[in-house]
Amino acid sequence: MVKYFVKRFLIMLAALFLIALITFVIMHAVPGSPFTTDKKVSPEIEAALEAKYHLDDPLPVQFIDYVKGLLHGDFGPSYKYTGKTVNDFIYNGFPVSAKLGGITILFVLLTAIPMGIVAAIKNGKWQDMTVMAVATIGVTIPSFVIASLLIYVFAYRLNWLPTFGLDSWKGYVLPVIALGGYSMSYLARLMRSSLLEVMGQDYIRTARAKGLSETKVILKHAMRNALIPIVTVLGPTVAGLLTGSFVIEKIFAIPGLGVHFVNSVSQRDYTTIMGVTIFYATFLLAMVFLVDVFYCLIDPRIKFE
Repeated sequence: MVKYFVKRFLIMLAALFLIALITFVIMHAVPGSPFTTDKKVSPEIEAALEAKYHLDDPLPVQFIDYVKGLLHGDFGPSYKYTGKTVNDFIYNGFPVSAKLGGITILFVLLTAIPMGIVAAIKNGKWQDMTVMAVATIGVTIPSFVIASLLIYVFAYRLNWLPTFGLDSWKGYVLPVIALGGYSMSYLARLMRSSLLEVMGQDYIRTARAKGLSETKVILKHAMRNALIPIVTVLGPTVAGLLTGSFVIEKIFAIPGLGVHFVNSVSQRDYTTIMGVTIFYATFLLAMVFLVDVFYCLIDPRIKFE
């Protein structure tokens, strides 16, 4: 087990290094600089700013200095906001995104899994068709379209819910539905297909032949194996929801991590782009690792080796 953990940790470090390198190269390949604006800046001022942030150093030197900072947990200063660092953006934005994402994860799990179970049990009946129709709509329609429709109906027409901010519980309703719509629909479809496949196995027929109730057959015998595909996709899903949706946070004016990323891209704020990307990648790799651990808890036949 220790050997497995060490191996996975080294793989994660190598992946993060490649992500940092690729992001760094792409950022510096984009024409212009962080100090390029609509208003013309004199070459002297631009040169002074580049010297201040060591952007006039050779690219290999800049990358090595950046990696040294990462090893100390320093994502660097923001080029666009004086006195601000990328760590400040993450420290202030991530809790907001994480809270919204946590509520969205609960919403997704509490709706998707029951929907998938009902659709599998009532396979071919109206309940199955209704669930699959809702799931298909949720998968095919982009989240920003769902967000726009929700704002138009529940905020503009009915005036029931606010269109921005998270000042009260009402402010979470529309962002949670828009943010979790795709994940809920996808997991519901996956839960249905996985449970249908498991319910056709021989050990399920044996359990029924022993006289066990259908509820006990599903919850005690079928669900454990049916949840394995759900756990597989849950890692990246959780990472994506907790770190914030760039589009949804922008639409609902939520001061989360996603907004900082969108602003940094439009402003060519190199360090913020790289910092948020690496932070998200670290979170994603950690979630994937936890998925592998949960595999062993759900199915004892799966071993770390």
